Amino acid sequence: MKIYLDHAATTYVKPQVLSAMMPYFTEHYGNPGGVHSYSRTAKAALDDARAKVAAVIGAQSDEIYFTAGGSESDNLCIRGIAKANAERKGKHIITTNIEHHAVLHTCEALEKEGYEVTYLSVDGMGKVTAEQVRDAIRPDTVLVTIMFANNEIGTIEPIREIGAVCKEKGVFFHTDAVQAFGSVPIDVKEMNIDALSISGHKLYGPKGIGAMYVRRGLRMAQVLTGGAQERNRRPGTENIPGIVGLGEAAKLAHETMEQNAKQLTELRNYLIDGVLSRIPFSRLNGSREDRLPNNASFCFEFVEGEGLLLMLDLKGIAAASGSACTSGSLDPSHVLLAIGLPHEIAHGSLRLTLGTDTTREDIDYVLETLPPIVERLRMMSPLYNVRKDV
Repeated sequence: MKIYLDHAATTYVKPQVLSAMMPYFTEHYGNPGGVHSYSRTAKAALDDARAKVAAVIGAQSDEIYFTAGGSESDNLCIRGIAKANAERKGKHIITTNIEHHAVLHTCEALEKEGYEVTYLSVDGMGKVTAEQVRDAIRPDTVLVTIMFANNEIGTIEPIREIGAVCKEKGVFFHTDAVQAFGSVPIDVKEMNIDALSISGHKLYGPKGIGAMYVRRGLRMAQVLTGGAQERNRRPGTENIPGIVGLGEAAKLAHETMEQNAKQLTELRNYLIDGVLSRIPFSRLNGSREDRLPNNASFCFEFVEGEGLLLMLDLKGIAAASGSACTSGSLDPSHVLLAIGLPHEIAHGSLRLTLGTDTTREDIDYVLETLPPIVERLRMMSPLYNVRKDV
């Protein structure tokens, strides 16, 4: 039996998405920058995909720019906004200590260029508050960048409230919505979001394609140089097959969002309740209520996450211990440390992220398989043998 529970890392390409993409590899292969019929066909596909992505978040088509993925979108938004508005607004940026490394490393790089960054702490559920943001804003604050939902523990941040504070204070607001886009409702106008990052391979689209929403009229410096594609904000010949795929995946996600959220939330809660009731010395990471529909993140005391993943894989279960972008690191997750977990517990983390094809039978198999694996690994720990005898 093979069960894939690592959808936060990546998803497969849905057949409808692949079908939409295929003609643009072979038959409609024109460069949209030309003037002949091949180019016009490609340009029409580009415009259609832009409209599909915009519809998911209540944006206008001309506010969507295609990139190579979420990390590039984060870089372009943060650097572009900070550099274009530093002279007029200031060089102070606010973020949190649980952001994806695409945000954290970009902020660290800007610090070396003379910017000052405030890293807000989160509570034990992984949440930051709008009041924390309000208190951190200074006269020289140019940008607040806070993720919509955390990629490791699934906690959804109070984006609407944070956006309201930023608008009141006249500060630009960017959110990394890579995990949230297509999974939970987003309205960039109502939430006062000025810029937003998206990735295609998190919602059953292809890898190597992403997008950014940039509010009309927002000044952004040109970070990459080259051609005039994407209205001078992202040069390079457009990846038309990938863009078509992202557009189709966004459309499908938008149409089925409510149904998928209900189905996944029910399965997720069944999984969480089953794990916590069957495995002692276990805990759920993140908020139980304000949580992505498909995310279940746990920590098990007296267990090393790497051994847990290897043994689950031998049983046909694909899972993760945290972000796929840091899977090669032996250090515990910065997110788990930020929510107050000690190193020895943070090392025993397990992230199970469900997909639209996940069934109750899949979850039952996990609930049968996981407890004995945890127990077997714990029997190797002298600390566990002392603890269970107390």
